[in-house]
Amino acid sequence: MRIARTTKLLVEPPSSATGDIAFNLIVFFLVCASVQPDRGRLQNLPASETAEDQQQQTENIEVQLTRTAVLVNGEAVPMPRFATRIKSLLAAKTSPAEKVVIVKSRPDTPYHHWIDVTSTIDDAGGTITLQLEEEREIVVP
Repeated sequence: MRIARTTKLLVEPPSSATGDIAFNLIVFFLVCASVQPDRGRLQNLPASETAEDQQQQTENIEVQLTRTAVLVNGEAVPMPRFATRIKSLLAAKTSPAEKVVIVKSRPDTPYHHWIDVTSTIDDAGGTITLQLEEEREIVVP
């Protein structure tokens, strides 16, 4: 005896449920998503400079960060000796206004390198200020 084959046709799901499913998925991902912003290390940044402070800026300690090196006032300092160097420079300063350290970094400086240097400056008692843009005066003859 031969058994008759039954062919089952594909059945489409009802299209009225897709809107409900999409809405439920949107609500699910909105509820599960974290909206907290990323946090870095808290810093106390000094106020903007006045004309008198610009003259004092030459006396401030300047730290330049590159991808592999740390320069303190233009002199290359190995990272293991950076903490003692910055502590000795800041020990000579008495007022908090004198303990401002200008940090310049190149765009290719690794984040962990920047965090290590700024944490060391902060631990030594320095106030970190960032130099984002350099002002230049161009004289046209």
